[in-house]
Amino acid sequence: MKNEEENEKRRITPEKALEMLKTEGLDLTLEQVKDILVFLRKLANNAVCKYLRKGELK
Repeated sequence: MKNEEENEKRRITPEKALEMLKTEGLDLTLEQVKDILVFLRKLANNAVCKYLRKGELK
């Protein structure tokens, strides 16, 4: 339970990501930012899985 709470604290919310992107000059909607975050999480998950599978082959 504690790990889940810590993960939620560290997770970037769509609102926070939107704020960060606006400071960089990008004009996006909240829905677009949500889609970007979903994509980035899938990409990160795939990278970690690939790395872990590569370790199994050694």
